[in-house]
Amino acid sequence: MQQALSGVRVLDFSQVLAGPFCTMNLADFGAEVIKIERPGSGDGSRIFGPFVNGQSGYYTLVNRGKKSITLDLKRGRQIIYDMVKTCDVVVENFKPGVMEKLGLSYDHLKEINPKIIYCSISGFGQDSPLRDLPAYDIVAQGMSGMMSITGYPDTPPARVGSSLGDVSAGLYAVFGILTALYNRERTGEGQYVDIAMLDSVFAFIETNIVRHTIGGVHPTRVGARHPLSAPFDIYQCSDGMVIIAVASDAHFAKLCEMIGQPDLIKDPKFDSDPHRSENDVELKGILEQFLKNHTVSGAREMMESRSIPCGPLCTVDDACKNPSILKRNMLVEIDQPGVGKLTITGNPVKLSKTPPDPRHAAPLLGQNTRAVLEEFGYSKEQIDAWEAEKVF
Repeated sequence: MQQALSGVRVLDFSQVLAGPFCTMNLADFGAEVIKIERPGSGDGSRIFGPFVNGQSGYYTLVNRGKKSITLDLKRGRQIIYDMVKTCDVVVENFKPGVMEKLGLSYDHLKEINPKIIYCSISGFGQDSPLRDLPAYDIVAQGMSGMMSITGYPDTPPARVGSSLGDVSAGLYAVFGILTALYNRERTGEGQYVDIAMLDSVFAFIETNIVRHTIGGVHPTRVGARHPLSAPFDIYQCSDGMVIIAVASDAHFAKLCEMIGQPDLIKDPKFDSDPHRSENDVELKGILEQFLKNHTVSGAREMMESRSIPCGPLCTVDDACKNPSILKRNMLVEIDQPGVGKLTITGNPVKLSKTPPDPRHAAPLLGQNTRAVLEEFGYSKEQIDAWEAEKVF
């Protein structure tokens, strides 16, 4: 079956997470992703654990379905120029200015292929006054305001438990690339896509921004609860924690009935979402007084029967056993060369006619170098000469 991005060829200079996460998603939908790695060492994430038979699980996850070639970016510049002629997309996440110095910037490559879609992912963006500063996920999370609203009021700010800066930038990069490809279909023109980690996490703060710019509020840490709605938190039961997410009077009325206090919704402290939020501590105490006599499963059964939004507080191990996760193929098995069967994350985008296929192995370092160069029309003699010259 032909996939949605079959026929799209991507030249991928990115490494570690943000860029590879972007190109992983393109590969899942059928794009041919040619990953260019440093001879000898490759992508920096190849040294990140966990390891199986010396191979990085981290690298395997975000580089599945790609081809790996090794290439010295200075000695092999002409090879890149030749490859760009038949590529659709270029992705890189070096520090701003690096590709310019290498002669591989958008301005260089669009002279060779005016239709090229060129995506740069960086910490702060190509035109930012902070463009020359190094950035990692925690830096982006901290500077965006995300960490200031993550955690509990009486504890220091916390980093979100995944690399949100990298992953959000990777997702926006996918969106930017696909939008540019669609525009190219209409106009025939390529363009430059500039993605910043800081911008991406800042956008993920969503309504906290307008609470500040429009409402004059200074959002801060409120723990697991919602800053605007209540009850919207995690609550203690007799054997664990349950999540309750109520954001309407109708659901709250059902919850009051469930706990045997149907008139609670008439109390001026709890008769509207804003009032419940203002008196959240007292409301939480009332709910936990009831829930302490019930198990998590029992509480969920009562709420689910009334269509009250709720759920268990899961560990990663629990989530990996969730029947919905399993049914929707969010865990898939790949056959990794030199390792065998590995279970990795699936793709959450479900298309009815051209679904993603994430069940592909990640390449060994330089595994496809010779085959890819042959695919681009180079002779065996030329490839042998480049190998002798340590071009790859």
